[in-house]
Amino acid sequence: MTVNQISIFLENKYGKLSEILALLAEEHIRIIAATVADTSEYGILRVIVSDPQKAYKILKENNVSANLTDVLAIVTSSCAGSFAETLSLFTKAGISIEYMYCFSIREKAILILRTNNRESAREVIRRQNLEYICESDLIKL
Repeated sequence: MTVNQISIFLENKYGKLSEILALLAEEHIRIIAATVADTSEYGILRVIVSDPQKAYKILKENNVSANLTDVLAIVTSSCAGSFAETLSLFTKAGISIEYMYCFSIREKAILILRTNNRESAREVIRRQNLEYICESDLIKL
């Protein structure tokens, strides 16, 4: 139900994102999903990759500020309204979504979520019979 995500802190400087992506590419690490949030001084690149442990090690060896985090990966329809319907289940349970991003594969979408209470979020997933994807399946996509 959870997958490893790497959060990479980047200076807001020309070429930094390309530099990080090149490090991963050199080691044949595939990016499955990614999002970037930025401020005027720094950015946070969040990625789901084919080999998170190896990627994390490579980043650290290259003095890149990075963290490994467990996030939830929920499968839903890519039809209009599906995201809202899925997220409303967490809202009704009093769970805040700290951030989310997603990607679609044909008629399905994968929501990557970080909540303020992972255990309560897991309970919502179980209670509502939401489909989720584990890391080994995600990497096969």
